[in-house]
Amino acid sequence: MENTLDLKKDMHNIYIKAKKECNYNASRYLQMISTNESPVTIARKLTISNTPTEGFTKLWEMGRLDLTVEALIYENEEYHKFFTEEELYFIKNKLSKYSYL
Repeated sequence: MENTLDLKKDMHNIYIKAKKECNYNASRYLQMISTNESPVTIARKLTISNTPTEGFTKLWEMGRLDLTVEALIYENEEYHKFFTEEELYFIKNKLSKYSYL
């Protein structure tokens, strides 16, 4: 698999931005992305679920879905190569369902 360091860095950056701009400390998310687990695997765990994560819900309530992993993946075409068409479709539908798209 191609280098995923940029994805890991960007996942960390949305954590920092949420903390700075929304005063939202997503400590469980930070714990997840601070492990040696692949950022693609972590992203799949967070995004490909019929039930939104606590963080997704919290950011939706704040009107900041732009700070979700779903938005990060959807809006950055360079990350699409790490996901299947079905996964990308699921992410797009989730963002649409919550009125982000």
